[in-house]
Order: sequence, then C-alpha cells, then structure tokens
Amino acid sequence: MSDYDVIVIGAGCGGLSTGALLAHQGRRVLVLEQGSRVGGCCSTFEKNGHFIDLGASIIEFPQVIDWCFQRMGTSFKDEVDLIAVDPTFSTIAEDGSRISYPIDIKETRKEIAKISEKDARGWDRYGKRIEGFLDAALKGFFTAPANNLTDVIRLFAKTPALLKYSSMFFGSYEGVLRKYFKDEKILESFSFHSFYAGLPPSLLPGHFAMIPYAEHKGIYYSKGGMIGIPKGFQKCGERAGMKVQLNSPVKKIIVENKKIRGVILEDATEITCDIVVSNINSRKMYLELVGEEHLPYLARRGLKSYTYSMATPMLYLCLDYTPPLKDHHTLMTLPMEKINNYWFNDYLKGSFPSEQFGILSWTTKSDPSLAPKGHHILVVTLAPGVYRLKNKSWDAVKPKLEEEIIDYLSKRYVPGLKEHVVYSDLSTPLDFERRLRSPEGAIYALQQDLFNSMMFRPSARSRHVKGLYLAGASTHPGGGVPTVTASGMIAADLIQKYEK
Repeated sequence: MSDYDVIVIGAGCGGLSTGALLAHQGRRVLVLEQGSRVGGCCSTFEKNGHFIDLGASIIEFPQVIDWCFQRMGTSFKDEVDLIAVDPTFSTIAEDGSRISYPIDIKETRKEIAKISEKDARGWDRYGKRIEGFLDAALKGFFTAPANNLTDVIRLFAKTPALLKYSSMFFGSYEGVLRKYFKDEKILESFSFHSFYAGLPPSLLPGHFAMIPYAEHKGIYYSKGGMIGIPKGFQKCGERAGMKVQLNSPVKKIIVENKKIRGVILEDATEITCDIVVSNINSRKMYLELVGEEHLPYLARRGLKSYTYSMATPMLYLCLDYTPPLKDHHTLMTLPMEKINNYWFNDYLKGSFPSEQFGILSWTTKSDPSLAPKGHHILVVTLAPGVYRLKNKSWDAVKPKLEEEIIDYLSKRYVPGLKEHVVYSDLSTPLDFERRLRSPEGAIYALQQDLFNSMMFRPSARSRHVKGLYLAGASTHPGGGVPTVTASGMIAADLIQKYEK
C-alpha cells in the first residue's frame, strides 16, 4: 500500500486548492512545499513587525475562488477575512494627471466623462460586451479542462455563448480596448493591466481586455496579508485530513512503466503514492523531476520550446510615515505605445529602466495591522525585468538600482518617500528564482500568448505518465490567483473521473 493516495508538489494556491478538494473526496493527501511558507507568489513574509506581500496584492474574480470553497461546504468569506477595496485603482499618468476609478460602474463612467464624453459612451459599449463575455467565460472557460482540441470543442459546445466572443481570443488586448476608447489618456490608464497576464498590450490576447472591467465586480484584500488565501485552502484541506509538509523540496518523481510510484525528496526521503499533482513550472517538472527518459521525443521538443513568462521585479518598502497616496492600488502608467516600445526595445534586449512604471500597492491602507503604529508598507510592482540583463548581472546592479528607483519614486510619485524608508529590498528575477525555485523568476510559469493558451498549454492530465496531473500557472487557464484556483478544480475533477 502506498504512503499516500496523492502527493501534491508545491503549496501555492493551485496546489493547495487541488489538495484540499482531493482530501474532501476522501483521499489521503500530502502537500510538499520546498519553502518555509505556503502560498508561492501569493504569500506574505515578516520583517521587523511588518507583514509584506511577496507578489500578489489584490484578489480579482472572487467568485471563482468562492466556487472552490463551496465545493468543500464552506465559502471564501467564511474561510478568509476579506477587505473590500474601493476604488479599483488610481492612476498617475506620464504627464502627472490622475484618474481614480470607483468600483461602481456608473461612477466610473462619470470619471471617464470628465475627460471624454465619447469615451464614456465607449465605456457603456465596452461594459455591455465584457459583461456578456464574463458571464459566458466564467461558466465555461475557467473551470473546464482544455487538454486537447476535443476538450476545447466541448468547452465551446457547453457554452455556445462564447462563440459570439471568438474574435476576442484572436485580437490583442490593445486592439479590443481601442475599439471602445479613443482618448489616449483613458487608454493609458488601462495600459499596465496587460502585464497582469504577462505581456504588453500589443501582444496579449484580446480576451484579457476583460480585466479592467472585471475589477468592478469587486476586488478584495486578505486581512493579515495575501497569505490568508492559501492558508484558507490549507485549513479546509486539513479539516479533511490533508497534510502539508514545508521545507521539503522534491528532487525526483518516481515513474515505473509510465506510471507514478512516488517522489524522492532532496534529503533522499522516498514517499510512495499513486497520483502526483504538480503545481510547479511544468517545463521544469517534466524535464528535471520526471526526466527526459520517460518522455517521447516530440514531448521533449515541445516542452523545450515553451517560453517562460516574464519576471516581475518587486520593491518592498517599510515606511515611518503615511505616504501621500489615496488608494490601495496606484498605477504608474505610460501610454500604450511607450509600454509596447519598452517591451520590444528594452525588455527583449536585456535592459531595465531606473525610471519606472508599475503598481504602488499601499497594503496598510486596507489593513493597518500589517505594520507597527505609525508605519506603513508599500509594495512596488516594477516594470517587467528580463532574467538575463545585457552585459551585467542582477546581483551586481541591485544595490545601486534599488537606490536609484527609490530616489525616482520619491521625486516622481511619492514625495518624501526617500527620507522615510526604514527597510527596503529589491527582489530581482534572480531572487524570485532562488526564493520560489521558479525558473528565470517566471511569475506566470509560461508565456500566456495565444499559442501558449488552452490546449497549447501543458495538459492538466499528463499524456505521458499515468497518475500525473498538473495544477497552477503552467496549465489551463493560466497564471493569477483565481485562475490557478480554477486549475485546482479542473485537476480535482479529472482525478475524480479517471482515478477510482
């Protein structure tokens, strides 16, 4: 008899949601996490009494996460202490002008009308289009498997309303938004959202243009830090018998006669099981943990052809003053043309700017308990940073770059910042790789363009090894807290179907 029915590799939201659901199916589940905390990119660490989010900073599409909790007889709000965030975000444009978008859709229309009445009417048309798309996508796209062409055909057959929006899958994020908005200032305010999925506006598939509107369905923050979400999944799973083991990196997945037999940890411990769910980068998992010897030639070639997603350098700041900001999220924006140019002329050529754009996440605005009295936390999501800098290393440039960025933010976006920093740390793509063991610091595992989506993404049920399943950002529907949670539901459903 095996030690466990299921071993889950990686205690991110995808792994923990899968493990918890499988435990509620009555299976003996062990979740192995290489680090000292659960959550992966959706985690929180402590520094001198300050609780700092590692990566994820808000929760969108809360209904998707709630579906997962509902399957376990509870709810998102019962398991995680949620704080509503309103406005959705504010922007500081390149010219210094500001826009704030309330949660209320009609109030947002008023803000757009102050700049362009024509675009306010565009907001109405855009909202109607995205409302219909969201209704169809959430019912079908998010929680249905897309392991092959047959699955995708079934997906559209099950939700025929999606066919009305097929053009959105083949257009670009920028192209969809330009159909409804003409004012460059309005377009600029939505420009950085494309990087929520890892690509610039001109390259990201058009269906992601739902993001700026979907935020108006409600966004939330987890009291105590974003780690509250994976901890919520952990609690639900543990109530059904799931075990979570930290500081336990997996070195090898044991495969015999094309079937799962267990795993070997880096300390040489062998644990047997009948099913493995991988929540780590699939390219790394197949080529290193499973091993090329267990894969057919075409599979090896296909896996090696995948491009890792962008990395996102983060700047963690603890402050001894209240920053002059208004909202939980303030976006430092550039016009879409400049963001596209940055990607092609700087990012892809190995450059990284000291003059930044990105997100200012003022987490203590929503939850003051994250820091000692009189102190605040600012987590800055910086411009995408390529893993291989041209003619230099991240470790070499990090100290000076951190100083330059703080100086720039202080002068440009957050007056007084430089004089009130009591702790700072610039987390580079190399740091993310070391901390999370994510190859090249890729935050969405694999690039999320059209040819790396749905059936083109690694299958949630392995075609090559019986008993091997995938969850997390590496598989459909991709990266992000709600989407990896959806992948957990997909994996759990497939296991219930095929593993009696």
